[in-house]
Amino acid sequence: MTEQQRDDLIHDWNTPYPAIEGGVQFDDETLRDGLQSPSVRDPELDKKLELIHLMNDLGIHTADVGLPGAGDRARHHITSLVKEMEPLDITANVACRTVIGDIAPVVDVVQETGQPIEVCAFIGSSPIRQYAESWDFENMLKLSKDAVEFGVKNDLKVMFVTEDTSRAHPEQVRALYTTAIEAGASRICVCDTCGHSTPLGTRNLVTFVKQIVDDLGADVGIDWHGHRDRGLGLINTLVALDAGATRLHATALGVGERTGNTEMDLLLANLKLNGVIDNDLQKLGEYCEKAAAAIGMPFPVNYPIFGKDAFETGTGVHASAVVKALRKGDTWLANRVYSGVPADLFGLEQVIQVGPMSGKSNVQWYLEKRGKEATEEAVSKVLELAKKTPRLLTEEEILGAASC
Repeated sequence: MTEQQRDDLIHDWNTPYPAIEGGVQFDDETLRDGLQSPSVRDPELDKKLELIHLMNDLGIHTADVGLPGAGDRARHHITSLVKEMEPLDITANVACRTVIGDIAPVVDVVQETGQPIEVCAFIGSSPIRQYAESWDFENMLKLSKDAVEFGVKNDLKVMFVTEDTSRAHPEQVRALYTTAIEAGASRICVCDTCGHSTPLGTRNLVTFVKQIVDDLGADVGIDWHGHRDRGLGLINTLVALDAGATRLHATALGVGERTGNTEMDLLLANLKLNGVIDNDLQKLGEYCEKAAAAIGMPFPVNYPIFGKDAFETGTGVHASAVVKALRKGDTWLANRVYSGVPADLFGLEQVIQVGPMSGKSNVQWYLEKRGKEATEEAVSKVLELAKKTPRLLTEEEILGAASC
């Protein structure tokens, strides 16, 4: 089948994604922001090192490797991770409050490792946070200026992060970012810390921030950091990219505080499917599995793409179409005839099971795949068992029924 013939088999109603000038970068927050989830554990160092290599293989540009001020264990892990990155393309950043005492240890780690580390200096920006903390806004500006200048003076790249930007007053957002940019920040990060934004709100906010940068005539990158309290983390991140963000933050499986962050795996997958990136994502499933194991939080069976059920079916009509495609010897067709996501693009494959909604095609294919003769009698016996069993049959049950 030619490429044109394949294109004719699927009419795509999706609007082509616009070209991203200068490309898009990714910042993996799994090993810092992701570990704020109350249901996970902080992985041992060897697991973190393994994840860093997978991030690098997936084409992720930067990774937040921790809070230097969180103690000796955090400092040891950060130093080891930074050293591990030396021959890799991925580089490190760390989270610090806009307090010189938080940033000073980063200078020490850079001197020890000889590797660059980006400082992500954060401060709350919303009026509700200011009220709760009894913060004075003029002092916030001073803290921000001093922190950024200290980092720059010590040859550190500084990203200035405003927490809860999506609920902050426009004039204060402008004042904070202007102060940070004039102090030497090379990037600014727009945060939907509480998962408050809608897609329209995200577009409004990022457009506003981009205008601040343009008004200053500054060569400064814009990051987007989103949470999914309303289930909008992924779509908001895609909208932020379209509105002008140049680096996107996310975590493996969307792990993070409360209900979590944007899902890095789904973000990469969607941008690949949209033609925005051309990263090799064959190891994306391994990245999900290793992350889940490292943090001790299994992901749901119906999780998109990488959940157990994503490419598995026991339904007769669906399975029949997939089996017919496989019998044509066309895996391209089999991976698309009943799936909006091609399994082979992510190193996965279609799986046919047998259950109460199955038909003959399911059983015949299942048996043949295991080197068993799919006689009429064997198929009938398996289907008879399947129709009175309120779940998918196990391999033992299927082979047992077929051999009776």
